[in-house]
Amino acid sequence: MSENEDWFLKVEGLAKEFVRGEPAYNDINFTLKEGHSFGILGKSGCGKSALMHAIRGTKDYDPTRGKIYYRLAVCKNCKAVEYPSTAGEACTKCGDKTELRTIDYWDIFEKDPDLFYSIYERIAIMLQRTFALFGEHPVIMNIRNTLDKYGYPKRKIDGRSIMLLSKVKLTHRAMHLARDLSGGEKQRAAFATCLAKNPLLFLADEPTGTLDPITAEYVHDVMKKAVSDENLTLIVTSHWPHAVAALSEESVLLERGKVVKQGDPDEVSKAFMDMLEEVEIERRKIDNPIIKIKDARKYYWTFDRGIIKACDGIDLIINEGEIFGLLGVSGSGKTSLAHMIIGLRTITSGDINIRVGEEWIDMSSPGPHERGRASKYMSILHQEYCLYPHRTVLENITGAVRHRIPEEIKTNKAYDALRAVNFTNEEIDNILYQFPDNISEGERHRVAIARILIQEPKIVLLDEPTGTADPLTRMEIVRSIKKSRDDLQQTYLIISHDIDFIETVCDRAALMKGGKILQVGDPNKIIEVMKVEEAKEAV
Repeated sequence: MSENEDWFLKVEGLAKEFVRGEPAYNDINFTLKEGHSFGILGKSGCGKSALMHAIRGTKDYDPTRGKIYYRLAVCKNCKAVEYPSTAGEACTKCGDKTELRTIDYWDIFEKDPDLFYSIYERIAIMLQRTFALFGEHPVIMNIRNTLDKYGYPKRKIDGRSIMLLSKVKLTHRAMHLARDLSGGEKQRAAFATCLAKNPLLFLADEPTGTLDPITAEYVHDVMKKAVSDENLTLIVTSHWPHAVAALSEESVLLERGKVVKQGDPDEVSKAFMDMLEEVEIERRKIDNPIIKIKDARKYYWTFDRGIIKACDGIDLIINEGEIFGLLGVSGSGKTSLAHMIIGLRTITSGDINIRVGEEWIDMSSPGPHERGRASKYMSILHQEYCLYPHRTVLENITGAVRHRIPEEIKTNKAYDALRAVNFTNEEIDNILYQFPDNISEGERHRVAIARILIQEPKIVLLDEPTGTADPLTRMEIVRSIKKSRDDLQQTYLIISHDIDFIETVCDRAALMKGGKILQVGDPNKIIEVMKVEEAKEAV
């Protein structure tokens, strides 16, 4: 390769084959200049995350074929690395001269580990659904600790911490515990910790996949400005076309690990949306209450923020066999309400009653012979769900079966549950004996839903079920929920900020804001009200 070329990262013929199944990705080629951005678009399981880990240098993700080259200014003495445009300048660490080098990244993994890790330390990654924050520490302490770990001058740490929080527009949350932030705030705080590492390359894996549209757009704006200000090179993956279009200058569309289109992000996004098969919208009118909520309140008391009114006087009726949606931006109280309904959180005041057969159960009365009689007929998929990493997909699903039944029957039920979330028989055979870490995030999400369905609950609560789902998988989840509702006579409460999903799957919906129900009714009307409220917030 000629050292006169103008590039920073080059990927040539890259492929990765794991022990089981098809290649995670195959024959990937692109070139990226310093300070530029590149997007990788595709549905869950297409190989996006595996490709990102290879570019980063994560153990066990070394390519089966192909090369990853970095073109860098390398210090002759301490092997510190900088952008190629600084070649010939003094090293910022030891003062020795730097030279321009083209480095075969995975080739030096064993041949020159010091240089490998010098590059590795200058690559920051923000993983999907993983905020990588110490929840018990204030936000600013998370930033300070990262700066200290990466050798930033101690006398300048406080100033740099405030500057980074300012870049992500989070200075007003500097002293708040990280665990108390909303999803969008956690994402921005995690981004600030990535910036604190002083990276040359920033890898953002589904940076806004679990956020509501308003928060996602806000995070996009923050990321674009910070990347520009810090002169970062950015690679972003997403299953949301608008995220790739907003954050990248060039992109590729992956399908089953292969590039099917490459070039302008808008054209790549359009090609992805052309693959979408719409689902017919059907609204059922049902008048048979199974959940009754009257003046329900959930208040929290915190030292630094005082009283937090997560739910403030909720009145709501949900009917048996209904698919009911709760809409609202992050922090509106949706999850707190769901947790009170299922009995995971105590009710500060008010009434929540669940009908079991012909009897109404008071969910404010603790104990197995009180609300426990209703709880055993309810299941919830949490927004931050978890699968057992050292159990196979099959073991994760069958482990949720509460009754002692033969293993053969459990396996058959696992197949049924996975088909219900629209895995094909071929796909089931491929993933059934794999561990969760070896399948995609979107596939893990559908496995988690299948784990709920195998329990055959009467009431199912899904908290952001499409948080990691691409538009194609989202339609599959719509079909699976409707099929499961009909086959098992279930009632669904779906918490989401995904307005397209709510519009397609729900019979009715409610809009929450500031702990209150603003309106209940037809999903289309509720979405219109939400857009009006969003417009008010924007002003």
